[in-house]
Amino acid sequence: MPDRARALTLADLAVLANLSASEHQPQELYDAVDALVQTVVGHKLFTIMRVHEASMEVERVHSSNLVAYPVGGRKAKRGTPWSKAVLDRGEVFVARTADEVREAFDDYPLIFSLGVGSIMNVPIGYRGRRLGTMNISNEASWFRDQDAAAGLLIAPLLVPALLAE
Repeated sequence: MPDRARALTLADLAVLANLSASEHQPQELYDAVDALVQTVVGHKLFTIMRVHEASMEVERVHSSNLVAYPVGGRKAKRGTPWSKAVLDRGEVFVARTADEVREAFDDYPLIFSLGVGSIMNVPIGYRGRRLGTMNISNEASWFRDQDAAAGLLIAPLLVPALLAE
């Protein structure tokens, strides 16, 4: 696990902003965000999902564990408490305990098999639309308020990559 005292810095955000502004493939930015989130928040699993508004599905475009959660997997998210919070209202969603994870995610047996006991989902939005989510998973009771704040600063830097794909 990373040193939890490591705070997100302006230099961290500048690195991502410079990468986003340069010629790059979306996966390069996804990998850089994954590495930064591991450093400042910590994760056992990190995924990025793209929202398909017409079908209210989310599609995985990045995964730190391609065996358990391969790129391309889709999930229907219409009308769930999770989708109302994250996709409709644009709020960070945190399931802090195994019971909260079980309640929010149908694939909880796989989640638990990875040693995950808490999940934080950060919306990626642009102009009132939800383009995707950044999903950070770790052991139970892992997330702090500053983790959500860091996620909200990092997530907008993914907008160009999600729009480009």
